[in-house]
Amino acid sequence: MAVDEVTARAPGATKETLEDYTLRFAPRTYRRWTPAVVGASALGGIAYMADFSIGAGIGLTHGTPNALLAIGVAAVIIFLTGFPLAYYAARYNIDLDLITRGSGFGYYGSVVTSVIFASFTFIFFALEGSIMAQGLKYALSLPLWLGYLVSTLAIIPLVIYGMKTLAKLQSWTNPLWLLLMVGPLAFLIVKDPDSVRRWLAHEGTSGSGLSTAAIMLGAGVCLSLMGQIGEQVDYLRFMPPRTAENRRAWWTSMIMAGPGWVVFGAVKQAIGVFMAVYILDAVGTAAAVEPIEQFTGVFTELMPPWLVVPLALVLVVLSQVKINVTNAYSGSLAWTNSFTRVTKRYPGRLVFVLVNLAIALILMEADMFSFLNSILSFYSNCAMAWVVTVATDIAINKFVLGLSPKQPEFRRGMLYAVNPVGVVSFLASSLLSISVYFGLFGETLRPYSPLVAVGIAVVLTPSLAIVTRGRFYLRRTDDGIAEPLLDEDGNPSGTHYDCVVCGQRYERPDMTASATGGTVCSLCLSTDREGLHVLPAR
Repeated sequence: MAVDEVTARAPGATKETLEDYTLRFAPRTYRRWTPAVVGASALGGIAYMADFSIGAGIGLTHGTPNALLAIGVAAVIIFLTGFPLAYYAARYNIDLDLITRGSGFGYYGSVVTSVIFASFTFIFFALEGSIMAQGLKYALSLPLWLGYLVSTLAIIPLVIYGMKTLAKLQSWTNPLWLLLMVGPLAFLIVKDPDSVRRWLAHEGTSGSGLSTAAIMLGAGVCLSLMGQIGEQVDYLRFMPPRTAENRRAWWTSMIMAGPGWVVFGAVKQAIGVFMAVYILDAVGTAAAVEPIEQFTGVFTELMPPWLVVPLALVLVVLSQVKINVTNAYSGSLAWTNSFTRVTKRYPGRLVFVLVNLAIALILMEADMFSFLNSILSFYSNCAMAWVVTVATDIAINKFVLGLSPKQPEFRRGMLYAVNPVGVVSFLASSLLSISVYFGLFGETLRPYSPLVAVGIAVVLTPSLAIVTRGRFYLRRTDDGIAEPLLDEDGNPSGTHYDCVVCGQRYERPDMTASATGGTVCSLCLSTDREGLHVLPAR
């Protein structure tokens, strides 16, 4: 096929302002935000209310002491595994799928993890949409089915234009969200100090006291949130280059908005336990796990009755919108990544915004909120296997063993199709942990499925790298362009090159030499069905 015919297929690759650099490196010319703005935008995405429900569910079942320890164990694991992923995204300006490709999975091997991440986004979109629908029913008597539809359709206009709109939305709404969430709780504790004692003394329905099994069961639910780092990374990839002038702000924003998200998440889960216990003691309602009930009960203690329901509704809707624009955005990126690599067609990110929201709406109508903890406990095994495998490859295989290239690679032709290091580790970790979760190795081990997922991934990933001697990471080490990928400060180079397929100019990290001459961008390589521009193996 002639190059002109390939070029005719490339117009989708040129719509990058609207598409937010969906499948490629995010260039300097687009990354105009300060570290503080990027960090605040990323943290705005963790305003979700599911944390309150998760914490409440664990606390009411296993008791406050077990719940707090479970939350703490999960937070430590999530922070440690999230750090290398957040660093690579912020330093090299690529999303988690692109990181995964070069961190043990290969060009096509990471497709399965993209699908897992996409499922994370629509599961949590459905959870947050369900919470918003509960709020609309409570405050406005809107039927749940209609509330599900409203919570889905309201997101579409907000997510169309990507990071530019999301940064404004998250930054502008953060102060109001924090005030509505933290203020009433602080007032309640000051007004009723004994509520803290009652909270800490709550034994849960099990009434078993401190229990390792209960702690691990609770941690398994919390660890389902490990995939959240992928959504944080979708913001962090827009961090500006790290320089001597912004070094402190860069590191602070990367840590706080990257692995540090789990600190805020853990606090919300603990607050969820507190509010559930308070509502249970004060009202005795079985709906204490629903955030609208929790905040209504708290607001009742400090403001006029006519203001309680409207403010609780504002908080629930605001939180749902803040997180679900992120869920819809990140899910569309994950689906587009998978679809484009498999089919070599680029339909655009907006198509998959609608796909993701349609799946989430179906889950909401199926009342998935009623079996929340069961879904999250199962899903956590797959999420942990993926994230821990990639984090281990970065931390150990790249920086300790030196068997995985430190400089991330994501471009077609540079990577092998499948790298057994990550793929085998992920499959073994997830399948064995799921088997333990379903009791195939006995009921005694069942609560420890999260530790199985983490342990196998940590051990098997470097072991496979040693066995294969790292030979399946790079198909070739030379991309055919003489200029280095990184500048003298270690930041991705800002030099522009012309793509011979789409005719657009892209920065150095996104380009390789074309087998037909000239240079070609990574997205045009992805959609090159005949492989005309793919460099031969070396």
